[in-house]
Amino acid sequence: MSGAALVGGYAADLAIGDPVRWHPVAGFGRVAAALERVVYAPSRARGAAFALGLVGATGLLADALGRTRIGRGPVLLLLTWAVLGGRSLTREARRIATALEAGELDVARAALPALAGRDADVLDRDGICRAVVESVAENTGDAVVGALIWGAVAGPAGVAAYRAANTLDAMVGQRSERYAEFGWAAARLDDALSWPGARLGAALAVALAPAVGGSPAAAWRVLRGDGAAHPSPNAGRLEAAFAGALGVRLGGPLSYGGRPELRPELGDGPAPGPEAVRRATMLSLAVGIAATGLCAARA
Repeated sequence: MSGAALVGGYAADLAIGDPVRWHPVAGFGRVAAALERVVYAPSRARGAAFALGLVGATGLLADALGRTRIGRGPVLLLLTWAVLGGRSLTREARRIATALEAGELDVARAALPALAGRDADVLDRDGICRAVVESVAENTGDAVVGALIWGAVAGPAGVAAYRAANTLDAMVGQRSERYAEFGWAAARLDDALSWPGARLGAALAVALAPAVGGSPAAAWRVLRGDGAAHPSPNAGRLEAAFAGALGVRLGGPLSYGGRPELRPELGDGPAPGPEAVRRATMLSLAVGIAATGLCAARA
């Protein structure tokens, strides 16, 4: 039953995309924002109570819902559909590739924040393509593989708690002075829960490199050699695996909120262009399908 629910949830995401109304992730975000206004303090202990309490409560609520007359299988299917982001990820990436192919740099810059939270106005064509490929790689783990793994391991509670941790990291995860202490626990919890999805996603990207004209040996070499150099323990593995599979070079300078940052280079190929963006979406889709099959067999 759980395996079929994961397959059904993944198929619904591909066919329909995100729920248009009553999206549970958006609802969770509103609750979390309201609670943060009440409990915030520049304290790791306060932030830990906030993050663990919300993630734990979300998991318990999903588990209780699965024990009602609705049933565990239907609840898992609906939650999987709601939290997966594979369709929206590839749609936005391809939209940017289309704009760049048409020479519409301003359109591509305006669309980039839907995928990557970096300063788009300072990016040229190559910089936008690099940002998109990196985002597709990272979010293949975060928005697809990770949710499927936790659904297979812990059912509705696993999917809901995992997505809650992702959302809190995006909201308060140490990306500003305000959240340097309060967001510490949210960031660490998200790192821990995202660890298996990043490793499985990277391994599948290596194995499936031929689907986008790449070499598993080259992808494995870049993953082993460069993956750990990235400041994120999870994003670096996926970005390195995608760089090797696509034969491109990722990493380098970027800027978030006016703050410049220099990321280590991943891979030794040319800078990605719109064609590499399209191949990255194909690889993401292949990884998602393979992960669905593996997780459904395990559930």
